[in-house]
Amino acid sequence: MLNKLLPSLLLFVAVSAHAAATDKLKSFIAGTRSAQAGFTQEVLDKSGKRIQLASGTMQFVRPGKFRWVYQKPYEQLIVGDGKKFWLYDIDLNQVTVKKLDAALGSSPAALLSGDNEIERGFVLKDIEGRDGLEWLQATPKSNETTFEKILMAFDARSELAVMELYDAFGHHTVLRFTELKNNPALPSKLFHFVPPEGADVLGE
Repeated sequence: MLNKLLPSLLLFVAVSAHAAATDKLKSFIAGTRSAQAGFTQEVLDKSGKRIQLASGTMQFVRPGKFRWVYQKPYEQLIVGDGKKFWLYDIDLNQVTVKKLDAALGSSPAALLSGDNEIERGFVLKDIEGRDGLEWLQATPKSNETTFEKILMAFDARSELAVMELYDAFGHHTVLRFTELKNNPALPSKLFHFVPPEGADVLGE
């Protein structure tokens, strides 16, 4: 269940509206150092039936620092501090921690907060647009990732609007972003995590 909750990181880039989706992604990697947004996350099973709907906020500072706060239907926090990846389930009072490098293959949040990791680890190609958006497909070069492919869609303002993640178990996760802000000043304390007293800590 934890892997299903690992979302992809926000992309936001101001480039030509006529640029292909892969060009917009590469411009993001080159020019976006921080971002924040609201998001909704929907997980569908093999038959297309919704098995999870969540929402919250996200923030990141590249490279390697990010914070995802799930507010509904339950509280959960995901933090990358540049060295370690932390996942805190508030209801269970349980923390899962791993080295950030080890999380890169299983978490787009960690992957896309790095420097050019997407170009090193994925094959990128533009695909047919739909819903009035420009789409690209990222296919992992390694079989160690839990994702078979990731789709990203940019709107007419060259902002990332949707990400779709397809995992090896047949699940399809759809992330939709709102109120995007590019390169905001974010305090470093957002990306520092200390396990709460009494919490079970699993991993590193």
